[in-house]
Amino acid sequence: MNIILIGDSGHARVITDNLASCGHQVIAKLDDKYSKLFKESGCWFGPVLEVHSLIEQESAKVIVAIGANAVRRKIVESLGLRDDQYATAIHKGAIVSPSAVLGQGTVVMPGAVVNAEAQIGSHSIINSRAVVEHDCAVGDYVHISPGATVAGVATIDEGALVEAGASIVPTKQVGEWSVVRAGSAVLEDVKAFTTVLGVPAQIAAKEEGKQESATQ
Repeated sequence: MNIILIGDSGHARVITDNLASCGHQVIAKLDDKYSKLFKESGCWFGPVLEVHSLIEQESAKVIVAIGANAVRRKIVESLGLRDDQYATAIHKGAIVSPSAVLGQGTVVMPGAVVNAEAQIGSHSIINSRAVVEHDCAVGDYVHISPGATVAGVATIDEGALVEAGASIVPTKQVGEWSVVRAGSAVLEDVKAFTTVLGVPAQIAAKEEGKQESATQ
C-alpha cells in the first residue's frame, strides 16, 4: 500500500518504520514547513494541501502523523477526506486481537497489545508497549502513550491523552480531552477537560477549552 503522511517530524519517522514493517511504502510526507512540492529519493515532500492531488495520482491512502491530539483532529477536519481514504497501520510486532476493532487513521506501535473485543476509534495512537485490555472503548483522536495500561472495560473518551507509564484501572472512564500525566494511576473516573496526576491520580487543573497541547 502507498501511504501519504501528513506531518514530517519524529512521530512521522516512527510511523514510517511502522509501515515498513508491514511492507507498506511512504510515498509522500506533507508538512506546511515546505512551501512547494518536490521529490527527493523517491518520496514527495510539500505543503499539506498537496494531499488532494497526490492521493489519486499515487493511488495512496493517508495517515495524519501528528502526535498532538487536537492538532490531529484539526487537520483531519480541514482535509475533508473520506474515511476510506485513510489507512490503519499496525506494526508487525504489535498484538491485536482478531475481535478488536480499529478505526481508520489509527496507528498501533511496536510491542503494543490490543486485547479481545476492544474498540479503538479513528485517528488514535496506541504507542509502543501500551496495553489496551479486553472490552475497552477508546475514542477518536486519543493517544495512549508508551508503556501506558488501560485495564479491562475502561473507557477513554475522544481526545484524551494517557501519558507514558500511566495506568487506568478496570471499568473507569477518562473524559474527553482530559490528560492523565505520566506514571499516574487512575482509580476513579476522570471528568472531561481535566488533568490528573499522582498515585492515586488527583485533579491538577481544570481546563476551560479543548486540550490543545497533547505531547508526542
